[in-house]
Amino acid sequence: MKKRKSVISRKTKETDIRLSLNLDGSGSASVKTGIGFFDHMLDLLCVHALIDLNLDLKGDLEIDGHHSVEDVGICLGKAISEALGDASGICRYASMILPMDDALVQVALDLSNRPYLNFKADQLQGLCGDFDAQLCEEFFRALVNHARINLHIQCLEGSNLHHLIEAVFKGFAVCLKQAVSEDPRRKGVPSSKGVL
Repeated sequence: MKKRKSVISRKTKETDIRLSLNLDGSGSASVKTGIGFFDHMLDLLCVHALIDLNLDLKGDLEIDGHHSVEDVGICLGKAISEALGDASGICRYASMILPMDDALVQVALDLSNRPYLNFKADQLQGLCGDFDAQLCEEFFRALVNHARINLHIQCLEGSNLHHLIEAVFKGFAVCLKQAVSEDPRRKGVPSSKGVL
């Protein structure tokens, strides 16, 4: 099995990011974004996706968290795409409904090489710790556009903001783990076209 790893750097006037990713990891995370709740979400993403992630970020948090969260999405998306390569042998699809106390979230994922995000989560309003809940959608939009994946997220039930956001990240993590998993019967790219 080839090593599915990637290192991404991005420096702008707003953020300075260095990220390394191992898709075939053990769930280890070393994450420092300066946004405590976001660090918690990225940590649990790694645990449930069984990916290893090292992330150092210096962002313009004196303004707000928007640029930092979006740019982490950009870099993680690029890293996923780079680590997958041509996606030979992967399962490609995954979906689930994930409960987290009062929250119930549906996630469906296709590593299609065609970016599309359908994000239905009107409940995600306000602050959760130091994290603006609206940035959840911005993170996933940036990730989807740069990983070139099709992602549908819908918050079906719930009112507790922490539970809802955590269910979204956990649902995405479990789907990512399933979709990037290698199918031992698959010899090439999982597409009738022969390419994603």
